[in-house]
Amino acid sequence: MTGMLASVNSVGEALLALDARVDIIDLKQPEHGALGALDTETVQQIVAAINGRCPVSATIGDLPMQPEMVFFAAQIMAKTGVDYIKIGFFPGGDWSAVIAKLAHLTPQHNLIAVLFADMKPDISVIKALEAAGFKGVMLDTMNKRKGSLTKVMDGKQIRQFVSMAKQSSLLCGLAGSLRKSDIARLLAFMPDYLGFRGALCFACERTGQLNPAAIAAIRQAVKTAVKPGG
Repeated sequence: MTGMLASVNSVGEALLALDARVDIIDLKQPEHGALGALDTETVQQIVAAINGRCPVSATIGDLPMQPEMVFFAAQIMAKTGVDYIKIGFFPGGDWSAVIAKLAHLTPQHNLIAVLFADMKPDISVIKALEAAGFKGVMLDTMNKRKGSLTKVMDGKQIRQFVSMAKQSSLLCGLAGSLRKSDIARLLAFMPDYLGFRGALCFACERTGQLNPAAIAAIRQAVKTAVKPGG
């Protein structure tokens, strides 16, 4: 069954998401980019507040694909106690070297690779992620002004991505400026979760405050659209 990921940037927002019974609470700072990172002190505070009641993921920031830099950031975030560490695979740099370096962390930590649909990623990298011991992979968008994931990648490509992830036994997530209207279409691909930020905020402004009513509406839409066993 497909779950719901809600991105939050504070203890207060995390508790709102927890009250709405989301499936994953994702920690990031939208003001700092597509995968802007929260400071580790705030992350630790949120982890303590959630206290194991819901899985928590956190991004490491919009970093260039430099192995040592990405590894260090992931290592620091791992010390906060989050359940999953999300790492953006941005254009350029040496993806193979980054994956090889991060493989040193995968025996102890759950790493999630994030590919950006609007940057035309090479999804064949999924095989390398599997080999390196990554826990999951997700699609997101880098430029939020281009619209949702469904606007920048066609259904055939999204289906192929989900299929490859499942063949590699990786958790599979879909995100990227998703709106309520995207839910039914994306659930048909049977990802493990759908990720939201902007749609959960007042006026759908991703850098604004979370709207409890919007969180509840999206949660209900995901829940009711999922068929038993689906």
